[in-house]
Amino acid sequence: MKIYADKLADSLSKQLYGCYLLFGNEPLLLQESKAAIESCAKQQGFDEVHRFNVDANLDWNDVLDCCHAMSLFSSRQLIELTLPESGLNATITKAFQSLADALNPDIILLVSGPKITRAQENAAWCKALLVNGCLVNCLTPDMSRLPQFVSARCRQLNLVADRDALQMLAQWHEGNLLALVQSLEKLALNYPDGQLTAARLEASLSRHNHYTPFHWTDALLEGKAQRAQRILAQLQSEDAEPIILLRTLQKELLQLIKMQHALTHQSISTVMESFRVWNNKRPIYSAALQRLNAQKLRQLVKLLAQCEILTKTQYEQSVWPRLQQISLECCLTHVNIPS
Repeated sequence: MKIYADKLADSLSKQLYGCYLLFGNEPLLLQESKAAIESCAKQQGFDEVHRFNVDANLDWNDVLDCCHAMSLFSSRQLIELTLPESGLNATITKAFQSLADALNPDIILLVSGPKITRAQENAAWCKALLVNGCLVNCLTPDMSRLPQFVSARCRQLNLVADRDALQMLAQWHEGNLLALVQSLEKLALNYPDGQLTAARLEASLSRHNHYTPFHWTDALLEGKAQRAQRILAQLQSEDAEPIILLRTLQKELLQLIKMQHALTHQSISTVMESFRVWNNKRPIYSAALQRLNAQKLRQLVKLLAQCEILTKTQYEQSVWPRLQQISLECCLTHVNIPS
């Protein structure tokens, strides 16, 4: 069986499998999935827990001994294996084959690790473990599933977000679900009636003087130079990581270049649809596309690359003045950047 992490709670309420494989790149989903399985297992009498980090020092015989040994205190055991960031190798997959043969109804095997490939999902070791098991997809939700994920999180906190608020939350927290959860918890405290609108989100963030790199890039796309500089100054005071700012803006500029090319043979509405631009973000993309042509965008990307080199090589020189320059250049209708 294979499910997404947000469906795990429903699955656990119906059945507890003998093996769970948690694979993905999202720390929040890995952490919450593991906690949910541990809690359910404990409720069903799996009181003894053995935890192993899969590294060069692991003796797999110790893991197999847990499968064969009867506990003095409990006949039911939970065995947790945490894979390294490097993922699977031949030694690990061979050991998994042996573990599959050693599992019994009094043992639950819980494996967590980074994303695996489709070929690995179809490998013999994986199929053997999933005979009575569940593969839980803990990947960060992509853009098509993110609003649904945000909406579900809102319901858990008795929050009701309108369409614009939902899209805004998804935009600002794409790739950072831990920050999303923290933001929703704050919003639940700020608005006891649970009603979330775009205006309330903006007001809440302004009240806390908190900005994200997405606020900065939105201001740049709109061409709002003063707001962009104000946000950048706030991010600098909060010791934001310049590389994150550079990469966030680079992603936007590269997408704008592709959109400019698509506009040569498609309508603006078709381009927005094909690039899956949020409805509430379409006006600022339109503003950027009208203000910055493909040549100017490529020049800005080149400037970003120079800025990144500076960040990684000239540690004694501050990169923030360069970021301020990029902010101004992005907001100008006529960009003139030296080669």
